[in-house]
Amino acid sequence: MSTTIATGLCKRIIACLDIAGGRTVKGVNFQNLRDAGDPVELSLLYEKFGADEIMYLDITATTENRKTTLDLVAGVAGRLSIPLTVGGGVSSIDDVEALLTAGADKVSVNTAAVRRPELISEIATAFGSQCCVVAIDARARTQSDFTGDSASPYQVLIKGGREALDLDALLWGRECVDRGAGEIMLTSWDRDGSRAGFDIEMTRAFSSLPVPVIASGGAAGAACFVEVFRDAGADAALAASIFHYSICTVDEIKQALNREGVPVRLC
Repeated sequence: MSTTIATGLCKRIIACLDIAGGRTVKGVNFQNLRDAGDPVELSLLYEKFGADEIMYLDITATTENRKTTLDLVAGVAGRLSIPLTVGGGVSSIDDVEALLTAGADKVSVNTAAVRRPELISEIATAFGSQCCVVAIDARARTQSDFTGDSASPYQVLIKGGREALDLDALLWGRECVDRGAGEIMLTSWDRDGSRAGFDIEMTRAFSSLPVPVIASGGAAGAACFVEVFRDAGADAALAASIFHYSICTVDEIKQALNREGVPVRLC
């Protein structure tokens, strides 16, 4: 497979696999999960079709008070030639070291970082900011949802979207960067699994941060990827169900982006 490198800083397409019980699952607003296949087989398929990265999120690890399955990570990492990011149940430096040793390239933290923000600094100091991804699950709030400092109309959710906090999402994103996060994965809870398109306004607000921002939640097809890159300033965009259920492939999205002048790596 030959690769054509586009000029300029290429935008990345990330295939996300939500993992529960060792299987790939997908739902809407993180609920009503359905089986979507074997994560190792899907990862290799998405790499074949041009994914720039794979992300594994063990979405029940935190609520079940357990760690991400290392055997699964090791089983896919040794067969991939593209970066692998892993999240779910990561709450300590030891967890990060175990995942990196198993073959992960980057580690994503969410609930544990909100509860103890020092974790971000510890990861960045021990392993470098480049491997520290902070996942922020956010939703639009009403005034009654929020009483604290505000920089945006979005509030933070934790525990797989099950718990809403009196915490402004953009202020939290700025703190994450200040503490050493190398990348922000921004998921719109309102759009998750909806195929209504990425939340452009939310993504645009976070794109002011001085680190790469991954847009997540609501991917519907090639047109919404063009929009989130061209109009919202995302550095990468992530999708799950449109790939799992063969609505479109990474290659099809990249071809559409290329036609619109958005720089991507083509297969």
